[in-house]
Amino acid sequence: MSPSNIAFLVGGLIVGLMAFIGFMNAVKGTPVHRVADFGDGIPAAVGDPGFRTAVQLASRTPLHEGHTVDVFINGNETYPRLWSDLRGARESITLQLYYCEPGRMANELREILVDRARAGVRILFLYDAFGSSFPKEYIRALTDAGVVAKPFRPISVLAAHHVQNRAHIRVVCVDGRIGYTGGFGIADKWFGNGRDEGQWRDSNVRFTGPAVQQLQSAFVACWAEATGDLLVGDRLFAPAEPREGGVLAGVLHGSPSVGSTEAERFFALTIASARKRLWITNSYFVPDREFRRMIADTARRGVDTRVLTAGPETDVKSTLYAGRARYEELLRAGVRIYEYRKTMMHAKTVVVDGMWAAVGSMNADNRSLSFNEETVLMMLDAGMGATLERHFLDDLAHADEILLAEFRQRGSWDRLKEHVTHLVWRVL
Repeated sequence: MSPSNIAFLVGGLIVGLMAFIGFMNAVKGTPVHRVADFGDGIPAAVGDPGFRTAVQLASRTPLHEGHTVDVFINGNETYPRLWSDLRGARESITLQLYYCEPGRMANELREILVDRARAGVRILFLYDAFGSSFPKEYIRALTDAGVVAKPFRPISVLAAHHVQNRAHIRVVCVDGRIGYTGGFGIADKWFGNGRDEGQWRDSNVRFTGPAVQQLQSAFVACWAEATGDLLVGDRLFAPAEPREGGVLAGVLHGSPSVGSTEAERFFALTIASARKRLWITNSYFVPDREFRRMIADTARRGVDTRVLTAGPETDVKSTLYAGRARYEELLRAGVRIYEYRKTMMHAKTVVVDGMWAAVGSMNADNRSLSFNEETVLMMLDAGMGATLERHFLDDLAHADEILLAEFRQRGSWDRLKEHVTHLVWRVL
């Protein structure tokens, strides 16, 4: 074999190996298969003292007292308060948002940020390069007023190795003392009551207390990646005032990892710790085999296990069909599944035994658990648990329950779509 042929063969092998490595990285899953107590029993229930220790260590997220928390459903509740807080900013505003598009909501945000920037408020805005579609003129209007706006992980050939890793995160911090996270974005479909056609149903949280520093630190980590600047200082991290009582809470920052992720460990422990009720609301419900088994095992233990997800009005049909492909497996175990009617269900919440509650940006799919930056406010609080349970039951009045006998009668065309989409569920 001539030297040129050998060089061509070696080059081809290298390219093939790199392509294989890239493919495996793009479809990787999470490694946790089950939650095992080091003794002989199952993990501590959410009401047991050991649960707090376990979830803090597993998720690498300390829980602190002293929080005030408001859970907002839909745009009618969320945005008036958000706009008011932004208009009241005196020192700083930091924002990191995945989904942004032109419209009335975007115009209102621009007006507020321009006004605050001209008033001397320091504003940093990090928008995902894939999930946002603001035109250049919009960003220029912000920067001309003094807002520092940067794209997160711009799409390019040189950045192809992390194109699948998006900032699905939601962060709004005002003066380092008020925080917002949830499923919201900047688009007009988030206006409304979440019940009528075209008005997305979502859940978001506004909070004060030590967890605002944790939310801010999630922003700082992504800002450092995007700009090279690692930000510190009291103007960004307002000193937390010691307060007893209030809601026990903490902000989980889920981030991609070579191995197990914080998001994966949080979700697995949450499922395994349920004793009475496990109620999951999630817009893109496509858990992998291990998480389906965990959820099914929870139902088999006699736990009231329910899942509320998007229905035919979903904005991503492929995810709907990929999730439906494994409904039967869960239904046979006793899991009750509901699909939201009329409009898109975009909320991401979970509540366990009326005490352990979470609201954030994390979906129940491989993308959120393996690839994305995510933020979740975790709360160990009976009041917050009761609130989320009430929201869940209210939503069921606007949802259709999937019954096993009826579901088995669906047509061959639907089954084919489910099978095909489930083949690529890890990248949806």
